[in-house]
Amino acid sequence: MRTDTPRGTLPAREHLLAEAAGPPVLDVVVPVYNEEADLERCVLRLHDHLTRTFPYGFRITVADNASTDRTPRVAAALAARLPEVRSHRLEQKGRGRALRTVWSASDAPVLAYMDVDLSTDLNALLPLVAPLISGHSDLAIGSRLARASRVVRGPKREFISRTYNLILRGSLAARFSDAQCGFKAIRGDVAERLLPMVEDTGWFFDTELLVLAERAGLRIHEVPVDWVDDPHSSVHLVRTATDDLKGVWRVGRALAVGALPLDRLARPFGDDPRDRRLPGVPRGLARQLVGFCAVGVLSTLLYLLLWTAFRTGLGPQAANAAALLLSAVANTAANRRLTFGVRGRDRAVRHQAQGLVVFGIGLALTSGSLAALDAAAGNPSHSTELAVLIAANLAATVLRFLLFRAWVFPERRHEPAAPPAGDPARRTADDPALPADGPVLPAGDPSPPVAAAAGRTPVSPPAARTAAVPGAPAARTTDETTNRGLAR
Repeated sequence: MRTDTPRGTLPAREHLLAEAAGPPVLDVVVPVYNEEADLERCVLRLHDHLTRTFPYGFRITVADNASTDRTPRVAAALAARLPEVRSHRLEQKGRGRALRTVWSASDAPVLAYMDVDLSTDLNALLPLVAPLISGHSDLAIGSRLARASRVVRGPKREFISRTYNLILRGSLAARFSDAQCGFKAIRGDVAERLLPMVEDTGWFFDTELLVLAERAGLRIHEVPVDWVDDPHSSVHLVRTATDDLKGVWRVGRALAVGALPLDRLARPFGDDPRDRRLPGVPRGLARQLVGFCAVGVLSTLLYLLLWTAFRTGLGPQAANAAALLLSAVANTAANRRLTFGVRGRDRAVRHQAQGLVVFGIGLALTSGSLAALDAAAGNPSHSTELAVLIAANLAATVLRFLLFRAWVFPERRHEPAAPPAGDPARRTADDPALPADGPVLPAGDPSPPVAAAAGRTPVSPPAARTAAVPGAPAARTTDETTNRGLAR
């Protein structure tokens, strides 16, 4: 897996403001391969729609995937005819490769793509990108499987689509509803960090992008769409499905061993309202309890199965020790990743060593319970031994959670990166302009950076600047402009 993504956490999401000069807010990429018949008609339709309905500057980029027909000449003619259209030629096929190449080189703060057949109703485009412009979400996808969606397609494609998404939910624990709809958008700063981690260059690119974003805790917005199947689609279903299943296996294995530095995609602490502390309520306690209980139930079942399997050949004490050791290793690994959110291999050996100490305490508790039962009952029945072990394991589970939380995986203070000297985002408790209800940092302690990544459109507080939208009054603010566009 590729891990050469820029280091450091993402900046806080801010409302994007339009500029009179500078890059457009939205860059819509249309990947194509041998589409000489439909390209001009579809690009003109998309351009007309954006001109009439989109309140910000935009760009349409035709990404040609090594076409062998007249597609490159049609794209070049469109770019020469329309100032908002650009053409980019790639000598290798692959939708994922085209999107990564164009998105990585784009200077627009919001990046989107759609299929050239425009199967998705374009009225969903503004709702798709609005949460990214406002700073609410990191990615946005069109969903053909949402209840409010209206879809026209054959039963074979419907079955394949729903089966594939069920596989994603079962194998990768994906919570988004539609991975393969060709109608998606992403913020530029997120793409800069996320794209280097995405390995696929074909149709699985979408799925891999979404799974990694979701596992990193980024917010994915879903938009119900109206979608009409293209009966002349050139997608090879069997080959695509096979490649997708291979991608599911590859990504699942990388996530299981912690091979991806997803912590570099985290938003700064405090950007999410769930990060805010409440007096007397430990942060994340409820979520950790739920995760620990789920892992505990599974590991207890694993322990009982192992103990039952070992009981006949090893005796009760040896069977208990062996079963508890194996289940404890699995329990520590699962709690490390799922309950306490520790990713990667850093300190993994130390955590397992500490987990074995906790295992020793549990072993002493359960073995002592068995020894006490044997001394009291002489030759207890199998069911009695099982009941005592369950009770002892419940007590050991409570103790294990307390030790895990306080000793093995203690809460780590988030250290936001310092902004450059003179950055207006550097605000302290001595700053009189800081809102009374906002987060106050000690004097000299830098706040998370709010400027966009280098080379991208700077982001300013909404009250500090006005949006320069063609045709709009100079005093019109961004929120007013956005509302005007949404009201159309």
